[in-house]
Amino acid sequence: MDHEKLIIIGSGPAGLTAALYASRAALSPLVFEGFMAGGQLMITTDVENYPGFPDGILGPELMDQFRKQAERFDARMLQVDVTEVDFSSRPFKINVGADAYTADAVIVATGASATWLGIPGESALTGKGVSACATCDGFFFRDQELIVVGGGDTAMEEALFLTKFASKITIVHRRDEFRASRIMAARAIEHEKINVEWNTVVTEIHGEDGVESVTLEDTVTGEQRQMSVGGVFIAIGHKPTTDLFTGQLDQDENNYIELAGDGSTRSSVEGVFVAGDVADHTYRQAVTAAGTGCMAAIDAERWLASQE
Repeated sequence: MDHEKLIIIGSGPAGLTAALYASRAALSPLVFEGFMAGGQLMITTDVENYPGFPDGILGPELMDQFRKQAERFDARMLQVDVTEVDFSSRPFKINVGADAYTADAVIVATGASATWLGIPGESALTGKGVSACATCDGFFFRDQELIVVGGGDTAMEEALFLTKFASKITIVHRRDEFRASRIMAARAIEHEKINVEWNTVVTEIHGEDGVESVTLEDTVTGEQRQMSVGGVFIAIGHKPTTDLFTGQLDQDENNYIELAGDGSTRSSVEGVFVAGDVADHTYRQAVTAAGTGCMAAIDAERWLASQE
């Protein structure tokens, strides 16, 4: 059984920033990247809001630079998925299939993923007009007609943000009323650029190199029709990657890992720290994930020093 001072689970901006800071602190961290290494930026084409890249950078290219920088300071990467953890006693136990590891401290940075519709055309056009992040991609849709799918506060926020760029936004919602808070729903409904298609679902997204149109279906009559649009924003929620930690770390009602609440990255288990979107249902940006990765590495380093 291999013993490590620090193990990091996850390899998006949070995990790799944690690896960079931890390796510079001479902790020689072992990073379990997962088979989907690099996080959500791996399915993002142009990243134009990450500081230091005035001309923008491709998501996978940015993550490759994160990785190389962490490796330069002796962070070790394994592209494997963790299958089981046991935080009930120390040292902590982490299994990767039949291989077992122990660690004095752990940083959890497994991220979150958007909930998708699972309809034809969606995955093929993700990054080519289909997005789950208006803050990331809205800028690319100036003067275009867009669709936002959803009925919660996130959908209202996405639609309102997109009014800065788009000529018209249609919120498509499968029911006849929003589940969003009353104030957010009113803001969206009253906006001159926004209109709502009630009792409607998107059943297919069409286009070759970009989104050209969608098929809409009335949930009451079953009637279908085509609608020309330049982009589709999916806003039906995010799911944190926390199944591995159920019963091990405290989670909120939406399964995000709960932090100690003292401004640190401490989890409910002493010696386990949390970074990035796995605990963040508010910002979900690469730069905020990287920031908490830095915090988690510093918290872990100080905690380990206090144990010696």
